[in-house]
Amino acid sequence: MERAGQGIRTISFDEKTGIQALEPLTTGKPVKPGYVEKREFEYKRHGTQALLAGMDIVTGKITPLIEDTRTEEDFSCWLDTMLASDTDAKGWHFVMDRLNTHMSEAAVMTVAKIEGTPEEILGIKGKSGILKSMVTRAAYLSDTSHKVVFHYTPKHASWLNQIEIWFSILVRRFLKRNSFTSTADLKSRVHTFINFFNEKMAKPFKWTYKGRALQV
Repeated sequence: MERAGQGIRTISFDEKTGIQALEPLTTGKPVKPGYVEKREFEYKRHGTQALLAGMDIVTGKITPLIEDTRTEEDFSCWLDTMLASDTDAKGWHFVMDRLNTHMSEAAVMTVAKIEGTPEEILGIKGKSGILKSMVTRAAYLSDTSHKVVFHYTPKHASWLNQIEIWFSILVRRFLKRNSFTSTADLKSRVHTFINFFNEKMAKPFKWTYKGRALQV
């Protein structure tokens, strides 16, 4: 909240891949009071979609990108969209895991445009400069002196990233037991759900978990 008061945005980001567009082959039995809906087990697969999503931890609102793939170019496209959504922001802090696309050349080039980093300092991927390796790229992207800063969560600690809470909401309230006739249908309806969520349901999450030392 202190950062927000300074005009700095904090975004929790992750991808949910392999979202299946499943269509049951037959309709389920009519629901009776007091009984759970019964559905046939056979269904048709129409393909999958990848959802790249960022949640503003102050407002709880979601900024999505839904594509067939989850490449470094897709991540860079989402990042461009997010940064362009608020040109008045004084700074950006992104929380995400250590996936290789989050430390990619495309991500560095997107941030470099904001930071005005010269090409000679960027270098060449795999050979020199900031782009030389994943380690050098991650160090650049997490530089706290920048306007755009990446914060990488520890390995095996995805629960530290608040967007994971929202993904569980997406599954429980929308994806679970739903039916989609195509990937285009899935994509369109996910966007509709997110628009509804942003308008009617979005709010900051209040964590109740209290850390405790590991027991040996």
